[in-house]
Amino acid sequence: MSRQQRDALDAMLRSAPRSETQPTPEEQRSGFTAALTRPAPEDVVTRSAVLGGRPALELEPAEVHGRGRLLYLHGGGYVVGSPDTHAGLVGELARRAGLRATSVDYRLAPEHPFPAAVDDGLAAYRELLATGTDPQDLVMAGDSAGGGLSIATLLAAREAGLPQPAAVVLFSPWVDLTLAGESIRSKEDADPIFTEADMRAYADLYVGAGDRAHPLASPVFAALTGLPPLLVQVGANEVLLDDAVRLAARAAADDVEVTLETGPGLPHVFQHHYGRLDEADAALDRAARFLTAHLGAGLPGADRFAPAR
Repeated sequence: MSRQQRDALDAMLRSAPRSETQPTPEEQRSGFTAALTRPAPEDVVTRSAVLGGRPALELEPAEVHGRGRLLYLHGGGYVVGSPDTHAGLVGELARRAGLRATSVDYRLAPEHPFPAAVDDGLAAYRELLATGTDPQDLVMAGDSAGGGLSIATLLAAREAGLPQPAAVVLFSPWVDLTLAGESIRSKEDADPIFTEADMRAYADLYVGAGDRAHPLASPVFAALTGLPPLLVQVGANEVLLDDAVRLAARAAADDVEVTLETGPGLPHVFQHHYGRLDEADAALDRAARFLTAHLGAGLPGADRFAPAR
């Protein structure tokens, strides 16, 4: 990372300073929308849709390769965020992979606590399969809480007897709502965005007095056997570092193909800074190649899925 890029990143992160008091969910949503929203790329067409009974945003790049579909679940601590706030990030991933994408507006806490988000993720996944999407043509991705929700959705799909998709990409996944990871405390001074108190407040709103170690709330405690290949990307300067590391270790122990990438000096979901940060663009390129390589695995002409670089 160049000094100029580091200075630009620091300025962007300082523009949304950590708060000493906890704002209301509505205040958090307004602030998140103002700070994080980036539009979809110009060559990606967006349209409103409904999937699994929930509003959704469809994103279609100008160049689409094959029948592949991407199902995306946005981040925001299960409290904030929407397909609109993540249109830029999802559109960039879809464009680089040459995939049609659908980003689901799952229900948010505290109005709709756990397991509402999991129910919505499963309903969306189930509808894609029911309407003719071959699971080997389907991939998933998610960031932060949406990363944890992606794994929870696939655990629920496994329990329902549904087939798994071809692959999953996770950006800084939040997979332990008990906050047991050492980095929750050891990385607090390095993390420019979140503190342990922030994460605990989100968990309070989502799970309340419920079981925070439930496998669908904290998938790091789940048996991951049978899940598809995973790519996990995380910044080294974030309190959720150990969530990603422990999830990858659990996946490996359960015989799941997994790749873990850590970005030195990088913050939570640094991929949001595509076009401004070389590491973000490179990470999105690797994520796109990972998804398309698994979509094409074992198929004649599989190399057509790999984007030219």
